[in-house]
Amino acid sequence: MDLPTFDLTKSSCEEQVASARPDLVIHAAAYTDVDGAEHQPDLAMAVNAQGTEWVARGTTRAKARLIYISTDYVFDGLKKTPYLESDLANPLNQYGKSKLEGERRALDLCHDSLVVRTSWLYGAHGKNFVKTMMRLAIEQPELRVVVDQRGCPTNAADLAQSLAKMLTLDIRGIVHATGTGDCTWYELASAIVSAMGRQNPVHPITTAEAGRRAARPSYSVLANCVLKQSGITLPPWQYSLIRFVGEHGHDSQFKSSNAELDSIVTIDGAP
Repeated sequence: MDLPTFDLTKSSCEEQVASARPDLVIHAAAYTDVDGAEHQPDLAMAVNAQGTEWVARGTTRAKARLIYISTDYVFDGLKKTPYLESDLANPLNQYGKSKLEGERRALDLCHDSLVVRTSWLYGAHGKNFVKTMMRLAIEQPELRVVVDQRGCPTNAADLAQSLAKMLTLDIRGIVHATGTGDCTWYELASAIVSAMGRQNPVHPITTAEAGRRAARPSYSVLANCVLKQSGITLPPWQYSLIRFVGEHGHDSQFKSSNAELDSIVTIDGAP
């Protein structure tokens, strides 16, 4: 079935959602450029907050259920144990602020809504850290990757399966849904290189050395407490990563003929 294009920056989005008469809306569209949001905070807020408001209003008019996909970046990273769904959010950057406001509007404007926070998401489609590292491991002899940010890598396929299970349960409010376990970007990059059977040296660097514009939480590990109580768990991140690399390690989309890239690449979790 072909679906119409929804422009989250236009109020007509509300009517489009309502007139489609859905039973369920999974709102995964977002402005996700973390550094770009520092340059364009109004656009990030327009898409992630105001756009979510229109989706929520349209969903309510349709008497449908709303699932809003959110992020670990709603937290400031000052905590040293996994964040609970009930912990106070305090985002460090404009992206996190816009997503948190989107959460609030989804919950306030649609009584049958569920906010699903996930983190370090990767999959076969779109830009993500794992695909980038797989490409760079082929193109570059050495990699430099941030070691002082810790989170939970999450395979998009695993998240999708957990969402399908959530739909069978009467869960509302906020849940965390991430791969089991946690690591740093450096540890994740090292695991990717190893899973590919390559020997590229991976050098740890600090967030300051990476020179990103947007501040990022140093610790954004999420505890999936609500899901566990409901009998839903996602696989260990190591297992899912090895499976993903095995399935996609030879995909041409992860490779580039760009010969102008530096021989040593610095990267963190930005797409």
